[in-house]
Amino acid sequence: MNELNYSVVSEFVFMGSFSSRTMQHLLLVFSSIFYVAIVLGNLLIVLTVTSDPQLQSPMYFLLANLSFIDMCFSTVIVPKMISDLFYEHKTISFQGCITQMFFIHLMGGTEMVLLIFMAFDRYIAICKPLHYLTVMNPRTCILLQMSAWAIGLIHSLTQLAFVVNLPFCGPNKVDSFYCDLPRFIKLACIDTYKLEFIVTANSGLISIATIFFLFISYIYILVTVQKHSSSRLSKAFSTLSAHISVVVLFFGPCIFVYVWPFPIMPVVKFLAILDFIITPVLNPSIYTFRNKDMKVAVKRLSSQLMNFKKNF
Repeated sequence: MNELNYSVVSEFVFMGSFSSRTMQHLLLVFSSIFYVAIVLGNLLIVLTVTSDPQLQSPMYFLLANLSFIDMCFSTVIVPKMISDLFYEHKTISFQGCITQMFFIHLMGGTEMVLLIFMAFDRYIAICKPLHYLTVMNPRTCILLQMSAWAIGLIHSLTQLAFVVNLPFCGPNKVDSFYCDLPRFIKLACIDTYKLEFIVTANSGLISIATIFFLFISYIYILVTVQKHSSSRLSKAFSTLSAHISVVVLFFGPCIFVYVWPFPIMPVVKFLAILDFIITPVLNPSIYTFRNKDMKVAVKRLSSQLMNFKKNF
């Protein structure tokens, strides 16, 4: 990163919030409530899975990892967005912008890989139940977890390697709530057409390929189950439906932001809110309310906490 970057453009200005003060106040209240729900909901899942002996299985281990990533994913963006809503001039430093993009792509890349591993877990559990505990043993689970974070880190570093030394010599207004890589690149003082294509290929096309692979795997699982036992089809579909919902909520906004050639800014801003605020709230709800074991475990943990509070 050369000195020119710091001397010419030392900060970026976010232009993504609403011009109306009333709408900004509503967004402030909405974001604050949802962020508290994100932290509490996902933290509840992590604590429930780690503390309940009945949930010591690969599926819940991966679910706890997903909840942790969702919580971190929102924390990268939402607290800064909430604090910016108190001010008319919403800025972020050059270093802060780079850091924000690094963690966005680290968490996003890790979650993308983790969703693939969760689909693999469901495939083994549904199609090869007798081999489930042999294949998805504790060593394999730890290896999958480490692989997801390693791939996420490589993805993030690859993205930033292309942009960290770009020259910025004037425009510094980002039409977003956060440092969004496609809009960040457009502010550079050079022709960035090839660079935008590389970034699109790295994030957008990989997202499309991943969601295509996931849906093919879901169809294969359902077809395999139907061939062996049609009575198990509804149970398999019920198990997969929660996972499919999470996949659509995660990949939908990502594909639109990085691949859609004609972005509509109001839609992009809504998708940003969906991706960082609404989806991380829905994920715990989807997995908890649709899973009997999770509901029982959450009630058990709540009772333990209440008893501890009374005794204390």
